Amino acid sequence: MATFHFDLVSPEKLAFTGEVDQVDIPGTEGDLGVMAGHAPMVAALRPGIMTITSGGSTQKIIVLGGLAEVSDKGLTVLADVATSLQDLDREAFASDIAAMEEKLAEKEGSALDRAIERLDHFKTIQQHVVSTAMH
Repeated sequence: MATFHFDLVSPEKLAFTGEVDQVDIPGTEGDLGVMAGHAPMVAALRPGIMTITSGGSTQKIIVLGGLAEVSDKGLTVLADVATSLQDLDREAFASDIAAMEEKLAEKEGSALDRAIERLDHFKTIQQHVVSTAMH
């Protein structure tokens, strides 16, 4: 399988750099699978789980928004937050979700719609984290 260069950058650090086989990213318009030779594009990310496949192994990274750019140089993801699934503080994440739920009552109109959508994304991540911990 052909490989391509991938960089995952967050404000805190360069979270990943190297040659990969495939990267699956959570786009705002749907999930995207990027492989070598992918057409150039830019996509906005939604909160979700990014899967990096390289040499037959996979690594899962939680991203909480950002941008992905595919170019002739490879894939670059600029993530608002990028945390390895195994490094996630599950209690803090659950507390964040509880706080989001409490603040829903303060929202209305389109702000409420966006808050509910973001909360749904976080709950989906949490379900994946829980199901991964059970396996």
